[in-house]
Amino acid sequence: MSLRLRLAQLAGSLREPQKVARFQRLCGVEVPRSRYAADPKEDEKAEAPLSGDSRCRERQPGACEGPQPPGSDRNQCPAKSGGGGTPNGVRNGLATDLGPASPRRAGALRRNSLTGEEGQLAQVSNWPLYYLFCFGTELGNEIFYISFFPFWIWNVDALVGRRLVAIWVLVMYLGQCTKDIIRWPRPPSPPVIKLEVFYNSEYSMPSTHAMAGTAIPISMILLTYGRWQYPLIYGLILIPCWCSLVCLSRIYMGMHSILDIIAGFLYTILILAVFYPFVDLIDNFNQTHKYAPLVIIGLHLALGIFSFTLDTWSTSRGDTAEILGSGAGIACGSHVAYKMGLMLDPSVDMLPLVGPPITVTLFGKAIMRILIGMVFVLIVRNIMKKITIPLACKIFSIPCDDIRKARQHVEVELPYRYITYGMVGFSITFLVPYIFSFIGIS
Repeated sequence: MSLRLRLAQLAGSLREPQKVARFQRLCGVEVPRSRYAADPKEDEKAEAPLSGDSRCRERQPGACEGPQPPGSDRNQCPAKSGGGGTPNGVRNGLATDLGPASPRRAGALRRNSLTGEEGQLAQVSNWPLYYLFCFGTELGNEIFYISFFPFWIWNVDALVGRRLVAIWVLVMYLGQCTKDIIRWPRPPSPPVIKLEVFYNSEYSMPSTHAMAGTAIPISMILLTYGRWQYPLIYGLILIPCWCSLVCLSRIYMGMHSILDIIAGFLYTILILAVFYPFVDLIDNFNQTHKYAPLVIIGLHLALGIFSFTLDTWSTSRGDTAEILGSGAGIACGSHVAYKMGLMLDPSVDMLPLVGPPITVTLFGKAIMRILIGMVFVLIVRNIMKKITIPLACKIFSIPCDDIRKARQHVEVELPYRYITYGMVGFSITFLVPYIFSFIGIS
């Protein structure tokens, strides 16, 4: 047997949804018995192979007809031609068929806000693992990013925060685009139990949660070791703990196969090996070059438009625009802050930096910066959201009675995400630090 054939067999084995279901059962997640009692033939129907054009996100073959309304059988991620399994997208869960959850059951973490999809109920026997993996999967979601990166920029080290964002933007962008090129579906349910459905209308390969969960801790150690004084062993413990928690949580939630996770991890290592040597050069350009804002905005916008041409509508397109907008806003904000003398980086003579002693004053200022900064950022986000969506709908003559349906149009989703999160990023690196300087807590 040739090496190529062996690798193909290994990849096929690692992609099997039965392995995901087995891991879930090992961790104490099972389907309630009433699910099978209600419809014993459901599994056979769900495991039927999908045929048809790989660009159509629907259960039956047919022509692509553009965005479909939330809750329809479209907006799904089918397997490539020749692949088995059920498609991704809406109506994977059976929560409405099971009635209210008993105290020993857990539902999906959150419903999909764009498709309206709800997840399955599951019988959970190991609650510590459930909450641990819920925390792990949140390390790759928006609520974590919108608090983690500002915390670094406002309270720890702005240089490290900016460069972490630059790495995160590239890793996530390449991951999202690769998903839309490969177009592998999520693990089918059954046999997998979908505990999370927020990203279920996206493709599966590679896992961008695994990519972010690999890139952030590794980059954090690479950027801080030698710049800050601390034992290297701390970083060597943090990296595998963080990475394994995020990666295993995606299998536990039923969102990725083992192969998706391994591919995401290896893909990230490759990206870091190629891109990391240029991070310093890119950050210096963003801060000091007089034409940096034009280059930043133009490049990120062009990347967003390109990614929107890779596939039909899914939530991944909005996520990609959000990532690019955040990166562009943070880079532009750091340029303006540098020109105005806000948040200047310490000189090389001061390195390595030593953490200051934790005092009541230091802790109080840090808490005030987080509270004031996050309130301001959330206000900016809500204001921009209320402005950009109706404005885009009016400019492009798109009905905005149903916001979820309107956002499935590229003319609405791209400017909404890009402008809104561009302003969020700009606020994080310029407007909020300016407020801190004005009230004396910088």
